[in-house]
Amino acid sequence: MTSSSLTTGRLELAIEGMTCASCVKRVQNALAAVPGVSQANVNLATETAQVELRDADPQALVAAVARVGYEARPLTADDHHAEALAGQRAAEADRLKRAFGWSLALTLPVFILEMGSHLLPPMHHWVMDTLGQQNSWLLQFVLTTLVLIGPGRAFFSKGFAALARRAPEMNSLVALGSGAAWAYSVVATFAPQWLPEASRNVYFEAAAVIVTLILLGRMLEARAKGKTGAAIQRLIGLQPRTARVLRDGQAVDIPIERVRMGDTVMVRPGEKVPVDGEITEGHSYVDESMLTGEPVPVEKQAGDQATGGTLNTSGSFSLRVTHTGSDTVLARIIRMVENAQGARLPIQALVDQVTAWFVPAVMAAAALTFLAWLIWGPSPVLSHALVAAVAVLIIACPCAMGLATPTSIMVGTGRAAELGVLFRQGDALQSLRDVRTVAFDKTGTLTLGKPTLTDIAPAAGMDRDTVLAWLAAVQARSEHPIAHAIVNAAREQGLSLAPAEGFEAITGAGVRARVQGRTIVAGAARLMQAEQVDVTGFGDLARQWGDAGKTPIYVAADGRAVAMMAIADPVKPSARAALRALHGLGVRAAMITGDNPHTAAAVARELGIDDVRAEVLPDGKVEALESLRAAYGKVAFVGDGINDAPALAAADVGIAIGSGTDVAIEAASVVLMAEDLRGVPNALAISQATMRNIRQNLFWAFAYNAALIPVAAGVLYPAFGLLLSPIFAAGAMALSSVFVLGNALRLKALRPLGDQA
Repeated sequence: MTSSSLTTGRLELAIEGMTCASCVKRVQNALAAVPGVSQANVNLATETAQVELRDADPQALVAAVARVGYEARPLTADDHHAEALAGQRAAEADRLKRAFGWSLALTLPVFILEMGSHLLPPMHHWVMDTLGQQNSWLLQFVLTTLVLIGPGRAFFSKGFAALARRAPEMNSLVALGSGAAWAYSVVATFAPQWLPEASRNVYFEAAAVIVTLILLGRMLEARAKGKTGAAIQRLIGLQPRTARVLRDGQAVDIPIERVRMGDTVMVRPGEKVPVDGEITEGHSYVDESMLTGEPVPVEKQAGDQATGGTLNTSGSFSLRVTHTGSDTVLARIIRMVENAQGARLPIQALVDQVTAWFVPAVMAAAALTFLAWLIWGPSPVLSHALVAAVAVLIIACPCAMGLATPTSIMVGTGRAAELGVLFRQGDALQSLRDVRTVAFDKTGTLTLGKPTLTDIAPAAGMDRDTVLAWLAAVQARSEHPIAHAIVNAAREQGLSLAPAEGFEAITGAGVRARVQGRTIVAGAARLMQAEQVDVTGFGDLARQWGDAGKTPIYVAADGRAVAMMAIADPVKPSARAALRALHGLGVRAAMITGDNPHTAAAVARELGIDDVRAEVLPDGKVEALESLRAAYGKVAFVGDGINDAPALAAADVGIAIGSGTDVAIEAASVVLMAEDLRGVPNALAISQATMRNIRQNLFWAFAYNAALIPVAAGVLYPAFGLLLSPIFAAGAMALSSVFVLGNALRLKALRPLGDQA
């Protein structure tokens, strides 16, 4: 091994051949034992392993997985594992459907011959008179053997191989159970003298029905698994396969993989934007709902960014390619969802502790059951012992345990992605459930982040538009955000602006210039006082605006007050509905802002915020979070700016607005793809629903085994004469996995909160 083959960082592997929680534990232990591996997480639902490496050889990981009986291959950023997995699952479902069909066709005659004879006396007499008992058993032997070596062959090849490695798993239990029933029946058929006369019974129907029912369960399971990855499939389906690129002056359609950075791509009406880029020519409206959830198309023109996978609804345009392949926004979203779906939650530790000993314990329980019936069971003891032991082996397969957590995570995070919520770190799915307070940054998070002119109050005898045109003419020379708000308001109203002369910015107070022969001064009250301009007539209105969180700006012309205007940073339209939904979930809302207490209190009153921390400098946000955590418990922080990154990282769960800075998004564990704050309560609701779903699945998986293993062993027989048939055991085992998957799929129906703004 050379140093060049060593890798540091995170590596993802595709794992093939896992069927239950025991498989997961075995692969995970094998990977963790490889030198240089600091952490390994194996997921049954996504059939992947995420491995943290420090100078380790990827091929050593593949070899370690092979040694325990499974196949592995490294995945790269460009690998479409989810897409390939969906294809594999569809093919597997088809294969299982065919196998189940053949198994059912072969099993039905066996079941009818044996069970029909037991239950219906006329059927028994007909079989005895036409076939005879020995011929009936011979026919059952042929048909059951065909079931076991045909549709059921995989149970035996995989199950006995695992036994040979001293690492039994669910296939081993099925192989031992059905194999024991078949072997006992073969002896009763061909060498009955080896058995006591009272025990000369055949159980071919049990062996055949066990295989058939488990194949049915696996077929239904494969179909349900295909549905759990539907969200990823929809995201992958958004990626166009070709792009119309200008090459040598000609527009040619080429596969998306051949598009290069800097290429010029033509996008026609009704087409999807193939890759990320900057529009260089043209004008259109683009439907970005796949990113933001907003149904209204966004206007795009030269200089704007377009995202691959969005839909061009009207005009045509050209764009210069800025990102391709795994660097596009859509590819990064898919990667985030895949990472979240493959996450390992702390609750999984409970499953690991149980599955580490579960299959060997079941085999031991089956052996003890067999011995107990031989010693204390009624006649025929051998038959009773066999039935009870086989029932224990079959009913205890740990499929449901292995699927309980990962399937809920897959469906929950997939539904979250459909609602515009991306869990970058899977453990946030569990942490968010326990959050008691959500703290918001104000500017750019709760508010739009840009000042807007909200009110104009002209003095007596003055025209509103005239005053606005004067002030806008002055502010057109300024770069201040408030100046932009005033100029934009004038332009939106179609006002023409005269040139301003002698412009002067008065630091921290306002501006001065001459417009159309008048000296215009605008700014705060202290500037008016310095200029000896009387503004007492606006006093009551100024106090009202201040209480509403608005900033008053006075305008004077030639030393006389002519108007007062209000500038505010409006709250986002979705903020009120988001905070109502949070309160509906029993979660407190807090606000951390650098604004003065007066403005902060006004925003808090408007939105119904429970706790306000004002005049907090960027480096004080972490301290404010610690204070909230000490007062109320776990806290999430929602922000969008570079100065929010420390708080996002320090919070129990950091939630970044997707339109914010890359630094903020990297520091967060949850990302909202749109600026719609209703994504915050949606994230909490999804977390709560998913964790509730996981607890239901785990309860079912554990309670099912805890309750039915003793029943299968015969604990009810002394009191009620009840002994569980291996056939019913196989049916119950198959249904347990289907139940867990079906319960997880209910998360697909989660509805967004706070739909009403």
